[in-house]
Amino acid sequence: MDTALTPLSYQPYLDQLIAFGSEEPRKPDLLEAKAEYFRLTGEVFEDDKFFELRMASFLDYYLYDRVSPLTGKTPAVELYEQRTQSAPPEEANAFRSFTETVHGLFEVRKLGKGMVRLRELFTGKDFDVTERRHVAGLETGDVLEARLVPFGGHLLFSSAFCYHPAMALKSIKAEVKRRKKKEPERPARDLVWECARRALNVERYRQLSVEKLYDFTQKPF
Repeated sequence: MDTALTPLSYQPYLDQLIAFGSEEPRKPDLLEAKAEYFRLTGEVFEDDKFFELRMASFLDYYLYDRVSPLTGKTPAVELYEQRTQSAPPEEANAFRSFTETVHGLFEVRKLGKGMVRLRELFTGKDFDVTERRHVAGLETGDVLEARLVPFGGHLLFSSAFCYHPAMALKSIKAEVKRRKKKEPERPARDLVWECARRALNVERYRQLSVEKLYDFTQKPF
C-alpha cells in the first residue's frame, strides 16, 4: 500500500477498519450496538429513502464512538494500537486519524471550490473540509450532522450525513444555546442524536410542520 497519506489513499485504510470491526467474533457486539444506535436516533427500515445514510451513520458510531463492553475501547482505537506495534509509522498514523474524528452538528458557512467551511454549533469552531465533489443540495446556512476525519493534512467528510431542514436551524441554534447555559454538563452528542430522531420524524409525519417537529419543549416521537 502506498504510504503517502492523501485524500485519495483514505478509502483503503477505511476499508481495513470496517473489515476489522466486522470480524466474525464481533458480530454479537455489532448487533447490540445497532440496537443501541437506533434506540437513540430512531429506527429505520430498508424501504426508507434515507436507510443507507442512517446505516452509514450507525457504522460511524460503532467504529469511532462506541466503546466496546468487551475491550473498553472503540474498534478504531483497537486497530490503531495494533498497528502501532506492527506497521510502519506512516501507516500507523493513517489509523490514528480514525481515533481523532470530529462529530457534531454543523452550519454551512461557505462553499468554495474543493472546500466546505463548517461551524460546529456547540463550540463555534470553524472547520475547512476538503471536498472535491459537489455535495448535492448543500447551501450556505444549511445545518447538518456530519463527521470530519483528519487525514493526510486534510479534513474529509465520512460517508455519513444527517440533513436538517433549513427551517429547523433557528430552533436547533436556540436549543444549543439553552443547553450550554442550563445543562452545560450534558454531552453535545445527546442533541445530535435527538436531532437525528427529529429529522426522521420530518420524513414520517409529513402532515406536521417542521417547526412543530423541531419544538424542543416537546419530546420527539
